[in-house]
Amino acid sequence: MSKVISSSSAISLIRDNSVIGIGGFGGCSAPDDILREMAKSYSAHGTPKNLCAVCGVSPGDLTEDGWGLSIIKAPGLVTSIYAAHVGMPPAIGRAVSANQIAGYTVPLGVYGHLLRAIASRKPGVITKIGLHTFCDPRLEGCKVNELARESGREVVSLINIDGTEYLHYKPFRLDACIIRGSYADEYGNISLEEEAIYSEQAAMAAAVHNNGGTVIVQVKGIFRRGVLDPRHVAIPGALVDYVVVAKPENHLQCYDGAPFRPELIGDVRARLDSIKPMALTPRKICGRRAAFEIKGGSVVNLGIGMPDSVASVANEEGISHQVTFSLETGVFGGVPILGVAFGAAVNPEALLSITDNLDMYQGGMLDAAILGLGEVDEEGNVNVSKFGSRCTGPGGFIDITQSTKKICFIGTFLAGQMEYKTGDGKLTIVKDAEKKKFRKKVQQVTFSAQFACETGQEILYITERAVFRLEPEGVTLIEKAPGVDVERDIIAKMDFVPRISPNLKLMDERIFTDKKMRISFIDE
Repeated sequence: MSKVISSSSAISLIRDNSVIGIGGFGGCSAPDDILREMAKSYSAHGTPKNLCAVCGVSPGDLTEDGWGLSIIKAPGLVTSIYAAHVGMPPAIGRAVSANQIAGYTVPLGVYGHLLRAIASRKPGVITKIGLHTFCDPRLEGCKVNELARESGREVVSLINIDGTEYLHYKPFRLDACIIRGSYADEYGNISLEEEAIYSEQAAMAAAVHNNGGTVIVQVKGIFRRGVLDPRHVAIPGALVDYVVVAKPENHLQCYDGAPFRPELIGDVRARLDSIKPMALTPRKICGRRAAFEIKGGSVVNLGIGMPDSVASVANEEGISHQVTFSLETGVFGGVPILGVAFGAAVNPEALLSITDNLDMYQGGMLDAAILGLGEVDEEGNVNVSKFGSRCTGPGGFIDITQSTKKICFIGTFLAGQMEYKTGDGKLTIVKDAEKKKFRKKVQQVTFSAQFACETGQEILYITERAVFRLEPEGVTLIEKAPGVDVERDIIAKMDFVPRISPNLKLMDERIFTDKKMRISFIDE
């Protein structure tokens, strides 16, 4: 019996009130052809409805009527979501924030391990990842809005093993999944050979199949059995129930405008000197300062958003080869893509599954991580997952920050528009932004300073005008930008008074010039 069916036939297999896994990561690898058919069916027939969507970093392109979960934003189609991040499809994130969709957000590595636990029928995931953050049931227990809190569903509990605290993330049943590969054969073997990110497609298929659910995979083409290169087949046909061949326009490699970029999978090697350097903005200033914290030969994780500026700086300086940049998506080496397709890289050296990658992170493989900075409080806690009513979730942030020796949080000192002058070795603030990011207390704890102090991590908070370090005495100012006044431009713009280091230094003047810094990651 042929496993190849149409998108409309695939949607007819998804029942109302189902728990459905949806593949992809942010701007890559979502089953958009099937999602478009789902939205069409719901609009025309009112079914399927009341779905619980299960995702990692929910696919989307940051636009209202774009790709990924933005396609299935109609009220009533999805009424609950269990994910690591919900910000890429804006309408879904907004519905969670507005308490219209019950929202549960968990660390990305926990999500991947849960899929594997469900596939192997284990009793969930027991880990320290999430302790003292909003995932901890003593705080929010992963429930990010009132609908989730009112549901009575407990997704995580605190347990004690031999006197040590752990979190127990609980398994659940998946009724179906719609995921994506590059090509299939007649039996349903799925190749990921043209995917820029491997995501957790295979683990999701196993979790669904092994518990009696329906596995549906979108591909761009079908081959005769035995033709596919087995080195690229990541999902065996024994796990796959049905295959949908997508329309080409609904099977983009990434949401960055190009249907397919061979340099993202190693089919060709791109000239890195053709990548245009960044302008000297606060974003680049933060990236330049963070680059001074990297040592030659180290493995460094770069987070989503401003941290990708570090890779751009390294490429501009011609020193990318002196360090291995690693992304939570399982991509090693190369230069990460900026923008909506973050997670893929030009000229990657290795592509792993997200969970395999985060396993290595959690075991201590990383020498450093450079991550975004949303809010910081006087204890040194960081929030990147919830601001006001807007909830996004942590992605791999918690997995990384609770497992890495050295963390540099980078971001602008204030939120909003800032007028400034640079280029002469100093920072001149003409008109400052208004919204404070250094708060008395963060709204949601995504990074726990308590956990960091207990485990002896080295923590820096890097902005365009000041650098702070987490010390036993508290958040301590250790550097300021040339041209910046400590009282007027830093302390007066914070909700708490930091400790001032007796050895307060100026940030390197080269950071604030229009020329290359001519730095090296190799210690001389």
